Amino acid sequence: MSRPADRQFAAKRRQARHYAVQALYQWLLADSPPADIEAEFREEYDFNKVDGEYFHILVHQVPARLPAIESIYTPFMVARAVQELGPVERALLAIGTFELQERTEIPYKVVISEAVLLAKKFGAQDSHKFINGVLDPVARSVRQGEIKLTGAAGARSCP
Repeated sequence: MSRPADRQFAAKRRQARHYAVQALYQWLLADSPPADIEAEFREEYDFNKVDGEYFHILVHQVPARLPAIESIYTPFMVARAVQELGPVERALLAIGTFELQERTEIPYKVVISEAVLLAKKFGAQDSHKFINGVLDPVARSVRQGEIKLTGAAGARSCP
């Protein structure tokens, strides 16, 4: 059973991702500097229940590495080009791929599950299926050791 501190940490991380999707959506549409977007979010929202450090990492590192991140997930997008993605789906795939590649302390199933939940909340109808369908093979590609260790064939759906 997880401890209350663990649940609180997970909730703060979840809220950081929630805001990061919105911030990256704004960045993709307006091309404002990430620092300006971060300042705006911190001013507009109560960050007491947010992992502010993680929000900062996502809002700055994902845009800085976007071409490299997209080169990881685009081979797994069947019959779609990055340019065809909506900004929500693009932000979710970028965050998920960044976490799978760079934040190996976060279990791959958690990364995919969080992205799917956010797609259900912010994305177009059934976009969660697309997000899951792309991030699952990304996870199998970049987290081979973890997946073998857990004996899982991949995260197919959100728990």
